[in-house]
Amino acid sequence: MQHFENWEYDINDPSLVSVCDELPLWSAPFGLKLLDTIEYRPDMNVLDIGCGTGFPLLELAGRLGRSCRVYGIDPWKTAVERIRLKLKVWKIQNVEVIHGVAERMPFDDRFFHLIVSNNGINNVDDPEEVLSECFRVARPGCQLVVTVNLPDTMIEFYNMYEETLQKLGKTKEVAKMNEHISARRKPLDATKKMLIDAGFELINVVEDSFKMKFLDGSALMQHPSIKLAFLEPWKGILQENDVEEVFGHLVDRLNSYANAKGELSLTVPLACIDSRKK
Repeated sequence: MQHFENWEYDINDPSLVSVCDELPLWSAPFGLKLLDTIEYRPDMNVLDIGCGTGFPLLELAGRLGRSCRVYGIDPWKTAVERIRLKLKVWKIQNVEVIHGVAERMPFDDRFFHLIVSNNGINNVDDPEEVLSECFRVARPGCQLVVTVNLPDTMIEFYNMYEETLQKLGKTKEVAKMNEHISARRKPLDATKKMLIDAGFELINVVEDSFKMKFLDGSALMQHPSIKLAFLEPWKGILQENDVEEVFGHLVDRLNSYANAKGELSLTVPLACIDSRKK
């Protein structure tokens, strides 16, 4: 049996360079917990829900090897195309990636031995329907591992955002901010209940947290990951004509806090939930 391919990567190939350092640091702390939790067994069908640009999908494929077939699904078409480029460049042959939504998955019943979602279940439109689909496509005994960020994510920022809104007399916007938080960051007990209601047995839950540190509020607002995933929802809490004023006050408050503390440190609590299909 041949255990390795008889070829080498060309380190001067621009396409290789373009994919070899592409791992979002936001996803990494969640994903490392997930990768430590899954059971590594041969001959598995594996699914990554909300695979984004390929983490941990491609890492799973590499760690599990050729005996396993790894599938990813994501509604972000351009990200799916990016994964396909990575598969070609890395010459990965045990992965199939699908552009679609997890509420309607194109897989047979009882197909998967392992299902993972790295901070993805809490960002779908209908998590209950997604978990119902997970139960449908999971074999008996299938391991389901999900990571989620919790309601106190970046609580230091949101406290200062709320203080700014209160100071400017925007109490309705405070309510909208809290709705924004609860829409994507369910309490851990609520997520566990959804898993149980979907038919999964909880095996273990690990809670942890990490810090995102910035020089100040100005740096925070210009950070690429913040601009990509957070800034527009933060602004969406406000009326369009209020954005400049509110964010001007907010950044000043964040900068004052950072100046007093020596940095702007934001806490991101997370949970990694290990479960099985009964």
